Amino acid sequence: MSTPISGVTQAPVNPEAAPQKPAAAPAAKASQVPTDTVHLSSTALQTAAQEVKETRAQTIQEAAKGDNQAKRLLAREEASAR
Repeated sequence: MSTPISGVTQAPVNPEAAPQKPAAAPAAKASQVPTDTVHLSSTALQTAAQEVKETRAQTIQEAAKGDNQAKRLLAREEASAR
């Protein structure tokens, strides 16, 4: 069973501690957009090219052997066909 709490007082509010709105960012800072650079190895490029050329029958075979990427691709294709 719970018991009520009595005799609680609230601390006085300090107006200086109130949250203040952040100052607007300078225009020069806003125009700088971070960029990322990705470098792919020749092996990765070859693998990607092979995946693009793969037939649906090959994808089905790979999915049957447990290839998760092939399973996801077939599920996406099936969902888009509906």
